[in-house]
Amino acid sequence: MTRHGRATLADVARLAGVSASTASLTFSGSGPVSPATRERVLAAAKELGFSGPDPLARSLRRGESGVVGVITNELASSFRDPVTLRTLDGLADALGAHDLGMLLIRAGEAGEGADLIRRAAMDAAVFLRPVGPRERVVDLLTDRGINVVLLESLFPGAASIQIADRTGMAELAGRVRDLGHTRVAVVSLPWAPGEPTGLRPDAGPDEDAFPFTQRRIAGIHDAGVVPTQVYVTAGSLVEEGFEAAKVLLQQDERPTAIMACSDLLAAGVLLAARELGLAVPRDLSITGFDGVDLPWLAPDVIDSVEQPATRKGQLGGEAAVALMAGGEPAHTELAVVQRPGTTLGPAPSDA
Repeated sequence: MTRHGRATLADVARLAGVSASTASLTFSGSGPVSPATRERVLAAAKELGFSGPDPLARSLRRGESGVVGVITNELASSFRDPVTLRTLDGLADALGAHDLGMLLIRAGEAGEGADLIRRAAMDAAVFLRPVGPRERVVDLLTDRGINVVLLESLFPGAASIQIADRTGMAELAGRVRDLGHTRVAVVSLPWAPGEPTGLRPDAGPDEDAFPFTQRRIAGIHDAGVVPTQVYVTAGSLVEEGFEAAKVLLQQDERPTAIMACSDLLAAGVLLAARELGLAVPRDLSITGFDGVDLPWLAPDVIDSVEQPATRKGQLGGEAAVALMAGGEPAHTELAVVQRPGTTLGPAPSDA
């Protein structure tokens, strides 16, 4: 034991009769060390109670933290969303394969968490939450020289992993159209930072909207479906879909179909329809987006579009690793598939 009460790498090297660099190579495994020397160094370390070099000191020497920041918003809602959980699982798999850890950072669109963004040790950042077109948080990271990967958003200088949600939503809206629905309402995901919730005029895609919201609304219009009403929610939550449906279904001219921009929103719409005594899909058709399993809605299964959320997270992690190795920001788009269910049927004959 040293006079400081804690063994150091130099103490181990001295006891083993080797140089400090040889002892360091033994622990890092990054250089040629004979088996006999390795055994001598490890025996000395065991005798001194030395478990290995300080990882923080090593990271400081290399100029790396071994950590990727994962930027999210309000945690309670984020981790109630199956898509977020699947995406995070894929991200953890990809980063873990490179011995990289994750630091969850709650940073809002309005700048909450900016102080932590400025000082947290990280080698790259992956955004789980949407990013607005002029968001300062991304600038704070790029100003620090930190590589940024966006999932479902676009920003100059950042890598992005997206899904073909515009195409997927257009195909789904085409099915709604072909079944004779003309009174189609939309329950939208959040529109833009600071945008109020509730009914809003449908003017088609909006350049100030979050990119994924734009794409899904654009997909509906691509199919020739012009929504009669659009209800903007605060997020992908069952209760948000429920409240939206209660408003939409009590209008003078009730929609015959409601297209929700996520399956959780669609689940809320379905629960509201049941409460109001409406038969689905005889009286009201409902569609969602994401393709998540919601067994508690049985016997109904939401007609939806399935996205590869786990793969999206894996590619986000791989993109972060590539940027850390000096690669250029790239854009990747993943295909989606239609997932038929039990909630989409012909428009009512009296509509």
